[in-house]
Amino acid sequence: MYNTILPRRWTVADIPDQSGKTVVITGANSGLGLRTAEALASKGARVLLACRNQQKAAVALDEVTAVATGPKPEVLPLDLADLASVRRAGRQLDDTVERLDLLVNNAGVMATPRGQTADGFDAQFGTNHLGHFAFTGAVLPALLRAERPRVVTVSSVAAWGGLINWLDPNWRWFYLRWPAYSQSKLANLLFTAELDRRARAAGTGLRAVAAHPGLSATHLYDLNGEKGAAGMFAAIPQAVLFALAQSDRMGALPQLYAATVPDLPGNAYLGPGFEFAGYPRRALRHPMAYSRSAARRMWRLSEKLTGVHYDWDSAAQGTVE
Repeated sequence: MYNTILPRRWTVADIPDQSGKTVVITGANSGLGLRTAEALASKGARVLLACRNQQKAAVALDEVTAVATGPKPEVLPLDLADLASVRRAGRQLDDTVERLDLLVNNAGVMATPRGQTADGFDAQFGTNHLGHFAFTGAVLPALLRAERPRVVTVSSVAAWGGLINWLDPNWRWFYLRWPAYSQSKLANLLFTAELDRRARAAGTGLRAVAAHPGLSATHLYDLNGEKGAAGMFAAIPQAVLFALAQSDRMGALPQLYAATVPDLPGNAYLGPGFEFAGYPRRALRHPMAYSRSAARRMWRLSEKLTGVHYDWDSAAQGTVE
């Protein structure tokens, strides 16, 4: 049951049976995504691991297969930093599944050096938000073929430090790695709010919710990407965070809660009970994440940058123009 106060210790054991459900998890080759894939596969779901690195995906596939109690897990090649890859993955999924019951937008990069995606977006904004915006649109037809589809988007406590750089969302003029990361995670919350609002306005059964893992020990803390002295100084705060972090299995619980609790309302936001660690509970969010006008503005910006438009009424939903 969805609680607004601290619930009891909700764990993977509390996940209801997922037999008959088809699930896609982005970034499922390691960390939170891998733990989420393992948990859902162990409950009988058909799990597709949407991953960029196919070598790591193959290793993860073996791990998820070992605990699966339902259909054999599969790999869906997906590079969120490349819209052409997003389109291919969307087409492949539409040809592969009868319906998509759950999409977990989990993949991401954190506090990386200045970089660009294949389409010229800031690497963090482009991967963490725009890639997921485009991928969700690409798989919208499969989602809407399910009776009660759900989209879970993984944000971060770093969203509290976020401001949307509306004049330069891709940080071309001046780049700061942590503000850029925080912006992308705040954008995840704005996307969730507007996706849920539009889904309800269109009369669909789709619910969009969000979650964050607090401080969790994942591979993201190893990806400072710099070399020499710059790399050493960039790695220090991430090493400190990693030392204080809870396990990735605990960190995955909020998104698993968001993905599987039946009576969860749309636009719910889940996080660890003590914000940085603990069992799932309802989370507070950045004040801007409550703004309908900011959510609409982020949606329009995302459409403009990606060319993806969600058509709720036609058979060509989620096409890229």
